[in-house]
Amino acid sequence: MKKIRVGVVFGGRSTEHEVSLVSAGSVMKALDPSKYDIIPIGIGKTGQWITGHKALKMLQENLSDKENRVCLLPDPTVQHLVRMESLPELSGSDQFTASLDVIFPVLHGTYGEDGIIQGVFECAGLPYVGAGVLGSAVSMDKIIQKLVCKQLGIPVPKFLWFKSIDWSNPSLISSGFELEYQLANKTKIQIMDEIEEKIGYPLFIKPPNLGSSVGISKAHNRKELEQGIDLAIQYDRKVLIEDAVDNVREIEVSVLGNDKPRASVVGEIFPSNEFYDYDAKYIDGMSGLKIPADLPETLAAEIRQTAIKSVLAVEAEGMARVDFLLNGKTNEFFLNEVNTLPGFTSISMYPKLWEASGISYSQLCDELIKLAIDRYEQRRKLATTYQPKNDWYR
Repeated sequence: MKKIRVGVVFGGRSTEHEVSLVSAGSVMKALDPSKYDIIPIGIGKTGQWITGHKALKMLQENLSDKENRVCLLPDPTVQHLVRMESLPELSGSDQFTASLDVIFPVLHGTYGEDGIIQGVFECAGLPYVGAGVLGSAVSMDKIIQKLVCKQLGIPVPKFLWFKSIDWSNPSLISSGFELEYQLANKTKIQIMDEIEEKIGYPLFIKPPNLGSSVGISKAHNRKELEQGIDLAIQYDRKVLIEDAVDNVREIEVSVLGNDKPRASVVGEIFPSNEFYDYDAKYIDGMSGLKIPADLPETLAAEIRQTAIKSVLAVEAEGMARVDFLLNGKTNEFFLNEVNTLPGFTSISMYPKLWEASGISYSQLCDELIKLAIDRYEQRRKLATTYQPKNDWYR
């Protein structure tokens, strides 16, 4: 059979650039060369696209590659990469064939997980792995994600939010009204007063549109609260304040599928720091995990069902890792977040949970590509034209 040409996209303009490179290396190694032609597509920290066998290495070493700069045209009749210099189609003599059959984005965070690049793939008329534009955008903004899930009865921790302009320039009115969980049109003192009154310590301060715990801090008093907000607004235009769950256990579930997703076994993270921050996730190597988690069967089943419900709520098709915060004494659990492009190294929680559920890493990649093509074929059958009764528009 003809091999499927898979464009593996990695890097990106994101604070999670380095994490993406590690994930991409694992994916490209796992893809079966007898089934797939792999076309590496690296996106540098400044946004330039490059291709070629050395693309991953170039980004790892933070080097530029002017000769192999490419772009993806927003033209569904083309469906191939073009060189930046003169924009011809890549010739058959190049290391990589020009056309693409499917995109496998291994991007985390801004410009990769938030619906922006998914929109590029939609315009280019290419199937791609993971959530669509809507699911990506809703899931990326943790405030919107919580509002949607809470509306559908999914438990979330107590939270408040405000825009950075209300913190940095309280004299400037960011909105004429205040939503239920929004702290708008207040001074710094008023914002902190209300946070202390409605949430209380300890609490978390988060930039809602980032991942890998970048910019997140935990506050036990007002001084730490103020410092945490100052940190968060360096990364986002909004700030999320969230209650710290008592006796917390960090629980994760992997979800796979489009319209009828299924959930993996439940796993538990044991962070090496006070919470599962960037260092605990990637650097110190001291965090532990247990798969399956030591939970009563009925509780594990309820968490798995809630994970599926959460994914359907935000339309996170393809794949998602759903994170929960569990009170270890009461067994009350809360949705922490839905991650639409979770870490994808061979030792990352998403593939490890599926491995424990009977799906190997390479099988998981196969399934994700199949899901991407299936969804594309469904959408391709939809009508995109309409013939009015007369040509009124001419």
